Amino acid sequence: MLYYIFYPLRDIWFGFNVFKYITFRAAMAALTAFFISLALGPLIIGWLKRIKFGQYIRKEYVESIHAMHKHKEGTPTMGGLLIILAITVSTFLWAEIANQYVLVTLAAFLWLGMVGFADDYIKIRKKRNLGITAGIKLLNQIALGMVLAVYIMLFTPIPPSIAVPFVKHFTVNLGLLYALFVIIVVTSASNAVNLTDGLDGLAIGCTVVSAIAYAILSYIAGNFKVSDYLNVFYLEGSGELAIFCSAMVGAGLGFLWFNAYPANIFMGDTGALALGGGLGVVAILIKKELLLFLVGGIFVIEALSVVLQVILLKLTKRRLFLMSPIHHHFQLLGWSESKITIRFWIVAIMLTLFSLATLKLQ
Repeated sequence: MLYYIFYPLRDIWFGFNVFKYITFRAAMAALTAFFISLALGPLIIGWLKRIKFGQYIRKEYVESIHAMHKHKEGTPTMGGLLIILAITVSTFLWAEIANQYVLVTLAAFLWLGMVGFADDYIKIRKKRNLGITAGIKLLNQIALGMVLAVYIMLFTPIPPSIAVPFVKHFTVNLGLLYALFVIIVVTSASNAVNLTDGLDGLAIGCTVVSAIAYAILSYIAGNFKVSDYLNVFYLEGSGELAIFCSAMVGAGLGFLWFNAYPANIFMGDTGALALGGGLGVVAILIKKELLLFLVGGIFVIEALSVVLQVILLKLTKRRLFLMSPIHHHFQLLGWSESKITIRFWIVAIMLTLFSLATLKLQ
């Protein structure tokens, strides 16, 4: 929005010319989102405490995990509202809000936020660990993926293909199967972040790292010269997605201020589904879907640990991990919560650096 107000005034004062630069607006979006989170955090925490929207800690499955987490009972949840507010306001302020890719990403982000909100609300009101049914949640994610796929195929120049990392000039055209691929990416990304959100600061820290990577990738995809040099798919206008991703970085860091161990607030499904889905949509739009599985490697590992645990239990009645998601496995091995979180952050940073380095291999 500020772009439309100040950039046309550049002839009055040359300083307003800075608003045309995505790098400047992305940096300001991150700062704005950070300070919104920092300023509103105490207010939202206090409000959630007053209305008794506190975390319910399950104890019906693993007593030892409940013993480790029982002190968190009653900690305000649904902190994703703070994240969503900070990202949305900051993006509206600093992005070219008429940009179709920004609008589509925000719409998907807010939709999944509403699904997560419904899930959290039921958990809190019913005082149970399960909110809306898995079927309803999955149906909403599938519907979103289908709408996004139809939009891409009918109204954008984005081809129904996938770019294979590490391989130069090689893409796979999926045709109508592209819709299924989009559904899988959106669904898996949102659920993977949700599964990772089990320790203080874990999910939001890894999300910030992934968002930094996709802010860079979005900028590259929207810059003709840089994308041509790096052999990256060029999509005119997609550079504005760097502002959305930067807002995610700022909002995430602001939220981490309160979510760091010992957490004063949890993001809940409200934040986890929205953040994961937002990253997934950005990855789809700039044709870096497969790279998301490397950038967000921690999320992939967390999700796979659950899948493998369930499959092995059904087939052999034996466990692969002491408990899944895998961060709980390390807890039961005796690792402290802070050590698990920081080590997972380190792995996330290394995976992201490696992912960005692979751009020169294309």
